[in-house]
Amino acid sequence: MNEESFNLSMRKFLKMVGVSSQNEIEKAVAKAIADGMIKGDESLPARMTLEIAGLKLNVKFEGEIILSD
Repeated sequence: MNEESFNLSMRKFLKMVGVSSQNEIEKAVAKAIADGMIKGDESLPARMTLEIAGLKLNVKFEGEIILSD
């Protein structure tokens, strides 16, 4: 295994996931506010799953997205 290649590809993947996820969440929040589904002051439970079939890896991450202080 080439550590440098591994680390670079992993960072590229995580950056893509982070940026894409943030964009999707922002769009969903804006639409939910516009549609009157939420007010914009909620705290929303969130869950993400990381799956890599070739490694038999399936890990769930849970947290909260707070829309207003």
